[in-house]
Amino acid sequence: MKRGEEAWLIQPRSRVALPLLILAALVSAGLVLYAAGSWALAAGFGATILTAAALLSWYQHLYPPQLSDRESTPDWTVARAAADASSMAIAVTDRAGRLVCASDLFGEWFPGYPTPPAVTADTALADSLATAARAAWRDGEARHEGMVQGALRLDVDVARTGRTEDYLLWRFTPVRQPSALDDVHRFLTGEAGRQLGEAGIMAAMIGGEGRIRAANGAFLLRAAGRIDANITGRDFAAHMRVDDKGRLFLAREEQGGLPLRLLQVPLKRAAQPNGSQASAQDGPMLLLLIDEPAGGGGTSALSYIETLLSLLPFGLAMADRDGRILFVNNAFARVAGLKSGEKPSYPGDLVVREDQAAVADAVRRFAVGPQMSGDIAVRMRDTPDDPIALSLAGVRGLGEAAVLLSLKDNSEESKLKRQVAQATKMQAIGQLAGGVAHDFNNILTAIIGHCDLMLMRHTPGDSDYDDIQQVKSNSNRAAGLTRQLLAFSRQQTLRPQILQLPDIVADVSTLLKRLLGENVKLDVTHGRNLGAVRADPGQMEQVIVNLAVNARDAMPEGGTVNIQTYAVPAARVREMRQQILPAGDYSALRVSDTGLGIPPDILAKIFEPFFTTKELGKGTGLGLSTVYGIVKQSGGYIFAESELGRGASFVIYLPVYAGADVEQPVEMKPAAPRTETWGTGTVLLVEDEDMVRAVAERALTRQGYKVLTANDGEQGLEVLGGGEQIDLLISDVVMPNMDGPAMVAQARRTHPHLPVLFMSGYAEEQLRKSIDIANVAFLPKPFSVNQLAEAARDALLTRPAAE
Repeated sequence: MKRGEEAWLIQPRSRVALPLLILAALVSAGLVLYAAGSWALAAGFGATILTAAALLSWYQHLYPPQLSDRESTPDWTVARAAADASSMAIAVTDRAGRLVCASDLFGEWFPGYPTPPAVTADTALADSLATAARAAWRDGEARHEGMVQGALRLDVDVARTGRTEDYLLWRFTPVRQPSALDDVHRFLTGEAGRQLGEAGIMAAMIGGEGRIRAANGAFLLRAAGRIDANITGRDFAAHMRVDDKGRLFLAREEQGGLPLRLLQVPLKRAAQPNGSQASAQDGPMLLLLIDEPAGGGGTSALSYIETLLSLLPFGLAMADRDGRILFVNNAFARVAGLKSGEKPSYPGDLVVREDQAAVADAVRRFAVGPQMSGDIAVRMRDTPDDPIALSLAGVRGLGEAAVLLSLKDNSEESKLKRQVAQATKMQAIGQLAGGVAHDFNNILTAIIGHCDLMLMRHTPGDSDYDDIQQVKSNSNRAAGLTRQLLAFSRQQTLRPQILQLPDIVADVSTLLKRLLGENVKLDVTHGRNLGAVRADPGQMEQVIVNLAVNARDAMPEGGTVNIQTYAVPAARVREMRQQILPAGDYSALRVSDTGLGIPPDILAKIFEPFFTTKELGKGTGLGLSTVYGIVKQSGGYIFAESELGRGASFVIYLPVYAGADVEQPVEMKPAAPRTETWGTGTVLLVEDEDMVRAVAERALTRQGYKVLTANDGEQGLEVLGGGEQIDLLISDVVMPNMDGPAMVAQARRTHPHLPVLFMSGYAEEQLRKSIDIANVAFLPKPFSVNQLAEAARDALLTRPAAE
């Protein structure tokens, strides 16, 4: 309750209390007059009481009673119960960004109850949700549409709420996807429904309650008398009648009408509240009606039914009581993978051996007894890895036909699900790899630094010199592995330039010829009119080398490695109908070989880190992972194509840089050679890792600097404000309590010209948003003692001379 509301509650009591106080003042004045006999004394006494009452009332209005802590604390148990009752994924966060309440459905969609916006591993999506949260704090509400969470597509609404508006309410609402009912509705009301009517077929779709949802023109004309009649929502049974012989007629045609044959096509299975199997009448249905042919025999009507089923876009087939297939339409044959003119004998012939018994049993159950429908999950013989739903419905009165079978073509849906699952897995692996590389870089910094310090005390020929060199060499190899992990997770430091792919291939061709050996031939071809791309030339050379070396290893007996560059205009991209590759202009690089090829089960895993098909000890499994990370971080796409026995190809698509024709090349100034790294002055070193702080302190002290240390940003500010002149600030970026950028932002207020050198195990690109500070240098971990000394010297040279 707000303060204004509390004051409003006090006002009714004030309206009653004021007349009582006036009456009390008059009575008191009368008593004083009676006792003392002085009008002046009585009047003064009454005025004093009225004045005190007025002051009390004024104080209550200014300082209304506050709510107790118990009353002001939200009852989150009630809020959680309300959220669960709403059947929505709801979460509530406070000003500090903590999750204070969430519904059970939120926990199902986001396991572990993560705190929004950190509900996704997608960095870009998390940034978008964080932006929406900031907008909600500012404007009161915000929205983000199209969030992908597994197989779900969600809209996110964020609203500021609470008694003092100090909470954010997050609502995750699934986006309704088009269903089979929508397809049938469009089918009946469109051109296909009109063609059915011209063929003498009436069609209507009804809901589980028996009311009409859609109908074609033929049904409207005969059931309602007008082709434009609106009968949506009416009871279907009201338009039908049954005579004493059990024949079905349209109610409007009365005695002159023809008997009708009704075919029911269940559109989906409905589940009963008790979990039992639903009957055919319990869910939405497509009803098809045709005039009964002369004689009324079910067998003669079968040809009409087959003609009808062949026109429908749904995969439908009919089987007899023994389970033999009588008819399949074209859509069913396409989904089942049947060749033209091929018709299997039994439905079990279409599925894998393990599912044949279940299919045969289901056909027998639906062929006898009461009419009912249902579906089972089966694995088709040609696509055993993707289970699909086989729907069955018992039909009567169609001669030999006893069961209607239906298959849904969900190949595209399954493909999209696999792509989403693969993308999610690669994203998660990338996040893990980046985190491992960061922690590993801190350890390697300490190892390499201590090796450098020990080498300063030893000379070549000492007994320990070679051992220390070996430790440092292995540490540098480990640092190379961490760089590959960062490349895969798209967290490495890139130096992009405007370049042409043929130039990169030409620069690395000489090296490739030496790497490939004498048994492997290198064939290079370039297309015309390639657009310029924006990428790191050194990283692109690494991509080409890694792909060429993999191609060489796939041809143990020798062969040919082909490297092609060519332009891919937007029109060709649209013709490719590639779901992942957006339409646009690209420059492509293809590296192919004539080797053994890659099996399909391995092809989906080749970009995962540490996955290798080489013998133990002959590969790290990071070559293709590095390629994948570099290409994705450069804004490109990579696809692997292979056929067993005919080699493999890796195709890279890099977007053409739109500003390549107007951007002037940046003149690179050659760095002046500097070998002297000794320096003077006071350095403030802020690092939360003890081992890194210790080795950096010793290294800088040996270079002549006076070093002051701090464990985090807060201690760093205390040292900076201690009165001693600080010439250089060296700080880690990610630290507990207060990170490096936050500390530097405060330090610059009192020391605007203080040189700053950031160091981190994360890449500069990844930290650029969080740093967002001008005139700072960056040193990636792991670094050697000499690299730290050079970085400190260069940072001090940027200090203004006037300071």
